[in-house]
Amino acid sequence: MINPVDPAAGHLVRLAAEQKSQDVTDWAARIGWVVGLLLFIALVYWLMREGWKWRGTLQGDLPELPQPPAPAELGPARLSLAGRYHGSTTAGQWLDRIVAQGLGTRSRVELTLTEEGLAVVRPGARDFFIPAGSLRGARLDKGIAGKVLAEGGLLVITWQLGDRLIDSGFRSDRAAEHTAWVDALTELSGGPSDAAATSHDMEGAR
Repeated sequence: MINPVDPAAGHLVRLAAEQKSQDVTDWAARIGWVVGLLLFIALVYWLMREGWKWRGTLQGDLPELPQPPAPAELGPARLSLAGRYHGSTTAGQWLDRIVAQGLGTRSRVELTLTEEGLAVVRPGARDFFIPAGSLRGARLDKGIAGKVLAEGGLLVITWQLGDRLIDSGFRSDRAAEHTAWVDALTELSGGPSDAAATSHDMEGAR
């Protein structure tokens, strides 16, 4: 039994009390850090959302996206693929993301190329159609608007919407298909059919 008048015992009691107080203080500090971190994340998210909305407002003059015609009107498919849509930018400016008209939404995608043009079907996002006359070329690349892949891992299709030239980035589930797509799209757009000639080094372009 501890003698309450024993100096050593009193010292032990004070240490225990201080330890208990310190434990409470540590928990309060941790809770404060967690709350502060959550508030910071919420602020960053809000700023990103406002920036996204602001960019969409600046791009408000972008015309409505053409919708894919009925399958019977598309004609026989030259090529088709399943993969992902990684976004669109102003042509030649890989960081100038386009968010208007739903083009900023990344999604799964199914592409079908016919003599009439390119049908872009996106589950959970807005579908669109690029008429053959609006195709301006295609190339293999490695990045677009915040998405960087291995060299040649991205199929970038250049097309025209209104008076704006757009680069749209896609990746097939089977990346080996990309070269055939570059050849077919370049041919349909009236450019050279050599896929290698359409590839470029993004570092050099910057």
